[in-house]
Amino acid sequence: MTTATTALRGRICLVAGATRGAGRAIAVQLGAAGATVYVTGRTTREKLSEVGRATETIEETAELVTAAGGEGIAVPTDHLEPDQVRALVDRIDREQGRLDVLVNDVWGGEHLVTFGKKTWENDLAGGLRMLELGVRTHAITSHLAAPLLIRNPGGLVVEVTDGTAAYNSTRFRENLFYDLAKNAPIRMAFGLAKELEEFGGTAVVVTPGWLRSEQMLTAFGVTEENWRDATEKIPDFGVSESPVYVGRAVAALAADPDRHRWTGQSLSSAQLAGEYGFTDADGSRPDAWGFIVASETGKPDVADYR
Repeated sequence: MTTATTALRGRICLVAGATRGAGRAIAVQLGAAGATVYVTGRTTREKLSEVGRATETIEETAELVTAAGGEGIAVPTDHLEPDQVRALVDRIDREQGRLDVLVNDVWGGEHLVTFGKKTWENDLAGGLRMLELGVRTHAITSHLAAPLLIRNPGGLVVEVTDGTAAYNSTRFRENLFYDLAKNAPIRMAFGLAKELEEFGGTAVVVTPGWLRSEQMLTAFGVTEENWRDATEKIPDFGVSESPVYVGRAVAALAADPDRHRWTGQSLSSAQLAGEYGFTDADGSRPDAWGFIVASETGKPDVADYR
């Protein structure tokens, strides 16, 4: 459920990788604040991506954006193809003449991740594909969209990843390729913040906690309506969060006139909830990263982190 506002009315946003999960929720929440949101991805009603899920499409995301109060525009785009991304940016320029918010959420590599194996035991092609999906796509998109973003002062880039800078800097994410793919956006946000400074722009990296994405719910055999049933087998799942939480985090950040104070920083949905006062869809404020860290040295109560 969204609460429509006009905080971002007139703002033009691009959410790269908005087919499902965090990207879809971010797009919808930007729309709920009144923004025009271009949503991209590879899964359409006519064509599947390698993720293989026909149940989520960019057209559906665009419709959800519009239903939430904004204007959703679906543009099928493979962000590994510079010509497609260039055409996307040219279209935004032609139709809107500006770009205010760029969200780099492209991923789609969950099916490639394996844990419990050394780097040399993992499939090399799958590992390199993760780097293409999680790093190369972000670099291509930033390179081609930045000139439009800096045309007006105040542009915002949001890199989306898994893990805060503080958490990832001292912990191995159990698969070297995944570790590299999820640490790269942290460094990208830091570097882009430096480059955007003279243009009045801001760049941050945002991470959700334990995300109840569509794929995660499927893996646990539950839905968003009955997700708590999964806690019977995995009690820690009780600290998970819906994609709405990180969506509201990015929307709040985009609507903040003083957001530049965050530039270059790594932020979590829980941290931004504490700053801006929003909640998850169920009214709670889960802090998954706080819970995970506390679990390393004790047995925290999930209820203390919700």
